[in-house]
Amino acid sequence: MGQVSSQAAEDGHAKVKPIGMLVAAVGVVYGDIGTSPLYTLKEVFSGGYGVQVSHDGVFGILALILWSLIWVVSIKYVLFILRADNEGEGGIMALTALARRAAAPYPRLRSVLVILGLIGASLFYGDSMITPAISVLSAVEGLELAFTGLERWVVPLSLVILIALFLIQRRGTAMLGKLFGPIMVLWFVVLGGLGIHGILQHPEVLNALNPVWGVRFFVSHPGMGVAILGAVVLALTGAEALYADMGHFGRKPIARAWFILVLPALVLNYFGQGALLLENPEAARNPFYLLAPSWALIPLVGLATLATVIASQAVISGAFSLTHQAIQLGYVPRMHIQHTSSAEQGQIYIGAVNWSLMVGVILLVLGFESSGALASAYGVAVTGTMLITSILVSAVMLLLWKWPPVLAVPVLIGFLLVDGLFFAANVPKIVQGGAFPVLAGIVLFILMTTWRRGKQLLVDRLDESALPLPLFISSIRVQPPHRVQGTAVFLTARPDAVPHALLHNLLHNQVLHEQVVLLTVVNEDSPRVPAQRRFEVDSYGDGFFRVILHFGFMDEPDVPEALKLCHLDELDFSPMRTTYFLSRETVIASKIVGMARWRETLFAFMLKNANGNLRFFRLPVNRVIELGTQVEM
Repeated sequence: MGQVSSQAAEDGHAKVKPIGMLVAAVGVVYGDIGTSPLYTLKEVFSGGYGVQVSHDGVFGILALILWSLIWVVSIKYVLFILRADNEGEGGIMALTALARRAAAPYPRLRSVLVILGLIGASLFYGDSMITPAISVLSAVEGLELAFTGLERWVVPLSLVILIALFLIQRRGTAMLGKLFGPIMVLWFVVLGGLGIHGILQHPEVLNALNPVWGVRFFVSHPGMGVAILGAVVLALTGAEALYADMGHFGRKPIARAWFILVLPALVLNYFGQGALLLENPEAARNPFYLLAPSWALIPLVGLATLATVIASQAVISGAFSLTHQAIQLGYVPRMHIQHTSSAEQGQIYIGAVNWSLMVGVILLVLGFESSGALASAYGVAVTGTMLITSILVSAVMLLLWKWPPVLAVPVLIGFLLVDGLFFAANVPKIVQGGAFPVLAGIVLFILMTTWRRGKQLLVDRLDESALPLPLFISSIRVQPPHRVQGTAVFLTARPDAVPHALLHNLLHNQVLHEQVVLLTVVNEDSPRVPAQRRFEVDSYGDGFFRVILHFGFMDEPDVPEALKLCHLDELDFSPMRTTYFLSRETVIASKIVGMARWRETLFAFMLKNANGNLRFFRLPVNRVIELGTQVEM
């Protein structure tokens, strides 16, 4: 099933030349992992882990980095996880929807998988704050090597770059996106060139290709072995982006870009830095920049800064996409979504997310002040998300795809074991600064679960006083009210009950329209719903109709546009004859059994500030009537 969906997604990109898709994928997908050589070996050898810049130490670390890239990125993500697409879409929320569907026959397992998916999504937001901060800081720190006395300007310059990056988000990335690919291709070519330059000085460093050196490092450093994975994981930053951005490019361009350009460039650069350390152990203070000739230092700093901005842009865009999916799946309050491109549906801007991330990034830069200090906070969020991804994909492989356990289980155990080791190595970072992304994740998890639970309780409370639709229609037939011309559309979450707005309208205005449409919008677990499956309609007689509209979590819920698909002669949805009636509930926290009082208050605040149905469903402003009601929870 995963392979079929992937093929469908790739067919959608068939009009673009393969080389163009490959270059675009390099620009958008690999910015984060592509900038990891800036700080990975620097953190390993000068970050307080106690690793000696010796022959065995350098060979052991290089082997660990190489085989981590091969196992985690090449095998796990590129060869397996990219096949777990949800009709071409990827990312933790898309995978959660897929796992939820796979575990449908097992309610308890389904609930556990959903909770894990929400935790993974929450941690992703924490990672989205750290990545721009550590990437830009590490790039700007190269100026310290070129000019003396610039140390105190690193933080201000980094903040200026980062704030400017967030300020331009509203304008969209359509034009910038055209530059991303070529710049990142140049970046990877430079990475590979620098690496070859270093390897030629000490070709013996290529012996570290042997995984035995990694095993030997663990054996000779039993106490340090697992802990050092907390620094090695820096080489894997951005692995989730391979999956999250699959919907933009398809599986094949992402895989080809990895094996043809990105992986070779990364390996060459890491081994080039290792060769430099063998020659000059003092270069551990910044092996990436010291690998370059002195004349190339300033241009390299400029290119690295561009690359880190691109990497940061990709993470920010990923946060927008993830939020959009979470809104459609019902885990996040509705927010105003601004489309920044008329050609690309996925290019969106969400102001609330943008400014929240900016505040978090500024606090991180001011609080940690250097990439080395920030590296001590990095890893908890990303390894937690990686571990959860492995758990969710296990459910998909075994329950949805029905892979033979004898083949699937050994592979999945390998994924879980490696991810578990990386996560365990990063847990101690929680007390070293890693608490920031964890706390951010906890706050977001509370918000998402409170919203989901609150919406369910709200529906339950409204159901307690709801009038069954057949009984209402029967009463209308006995005592018919005055009918006025036009079509009234009442939005309701329950297809079998009378909307409160309809009852209030009838009570206060004593009239009904000639056509009364009870409209329910259903969000599916799939990314998009084709036009032929968008619309369902049933007639109850006496001018009453039940309409159900289906949208995927990547669709734009344009209700007036969707209603044009209705071809019933009895229904007329022309703009000047159609009026939309909405219910706006005001929640009052009470002692009724439901959620904790503080969560009820939090939900009431979120509901009050959520984007209303009018804007979310793109209803015409001059054709909408809102009727309010108070609900105790």
